Amino acid sequence: MTGKQKTMDRAMLLTIWALAWPTMLEQLMQTAVQYIDTAMVGALGTQATAAVGATSTVNWLVGSSISAMSVGFLAYISKAFGAGETDHAKRAAAQSVLTTVAVGLFFTVVTVSVSGLVPVWMQVDAGIQQMAARYFLILYLPMLPRTASILFGTVLRAAGDTKTPMKIGLAVNLINVVLNFLLIYPARTVSLFSWELPVWGAGLGVIGAAAASAVAFTVGGVCITVVVWRHPKVSPRGQKFRPDPQILKPCLQVAIPNMLQRFGTSLGYVAFASMINSLGEVATAAHTIANTVESAFYIPGYGMQTAAATLAGNAYGAKDQKRMKRLASMFIPLEIALMIVSGACLFLAAPGLMRIFSKSDTVVTLGATVLRMVAVSEPFYGFSIIVEGFLMGVGQTRLPFLFNITGMWLVRIVGTFVCTQCFGGGLISAWACMIGHNLLLFVLFFITYRRGTWNPLEGK
Repeated sequence: MTGKQKTMDRAMLLTIWALAWPTMLEQLMQTAVQYIDTAMVGALGTQATAAVGATSTVNWLVGSSISAMSVGFLAYISKAFGAGETDHAKRAAAQSVLTTVAVGLFFTVVTVSVSGLVPVWMQVDAGIQQMAARYFLILYLPMLPRTASILFGTVLRAAGDTKTPMKIGLAVNLINVVLNFLLIYPARTVSLFSWELPVWGAGLGVIGAAAASAVAFTVGGVCITVVVWRHPKVSPRGQKFRPDPQILKPCLQVAIPNMLQRFGTSLGYVAFASMINSLGEVATAAHTIANTVESAFYIPGYGMQTAAATLAGNAYGAKDQKRMKRLASMFIPLEIALMIVSGACLFLAAPGLMRIFSKSDTVVTLGATVLRMVAVSEPFYGFSIIVEGFLMGVGQTRLPFLFNITGMWLVRIVGTFVCTQCFGGGLISAWACMIGHNLLLFVLFFITYRRGTWNPLEGK
């Protein structure tokens, strides 16, 4: 390797890190807040944990559908910047405003309308259905600002600005934690060193947790809207705010397969969680807590995926085949190494992390078992995440759609149904099917990578 090549590689590594670390920190803080939320609600008992967790997969369904729309703008804007077409990037930002309003209002109406039915569909125990329905309703009232946070955050990341969404995310999480502290518990006295401090509390329990999140989401949506409006690279000021087919068509061509993928896989998560909920409160609580714990250990993977998508889009826009190949050769080993470390940490820390959120020995033991199972598969899943990020960055979302839908429904859902509903298996068998899904994705994305079909510049 020449000195010039080493210098270029060092510069590329610095660029990768500059894009990835703010996203990782943002996701880490989001996960930390999930940990705190789960621990705070968990202190109220297993029923409260189950009521909050029982509808969490519907949250993924809605959130992932909105995120899918943002992928279309990510691919378009990152490619535009790579090609030096900043005017196209600003036009796309204006279209993201229209999309935010339309999608946000649509999901507000839908989620509010079905809030009372979701716990029934999710087979939540009758004793906690009303609590779960109220939590869901309050959480989804600020759907418009939540949509703004997702879409405008992606617009900023596509422009290479990952720090601003991180800063807003940190503020949102801080607001959420403070309000949780005040709204969940009743008035009480807190010991601080030698002082006894009276602390006001609303004593709203699960409803207080939902209200805290709703307020935090609203603040975040307003803040990121103001930032995008003033941003020097992607501000939509001066643009026409009416549908622009020249922008929307390529964005939708990327977004629709990704939306179908995320909708289909998230619907699979709903079916998966519904089958687990039918196993009883202990399985539901263990599954909910284990999911929360596990999410922290995917942060390196998804932080790197954002950087991979942005840089792949830039290279594609610049039609730089050499840079595209070099990105892959640097991202993949780095990602696998990070996920090996992450998986090892999860395997070792699983029982202790479970015990943070539950005092039930049964819940802790069951959750730690499934976490250690999934920890072994993390490096394989990390490879899939990065290749999928490259595909998203260059606007190829059909293959990930086919791969994820096949794995979700043929392996995870059918397998879990057979194991739990036909043969009476428990949570361990359900998570084994989930791991089988992840391993299938690794095989399919590995074949795609080896064949070079992920790279539209191959052979050019």
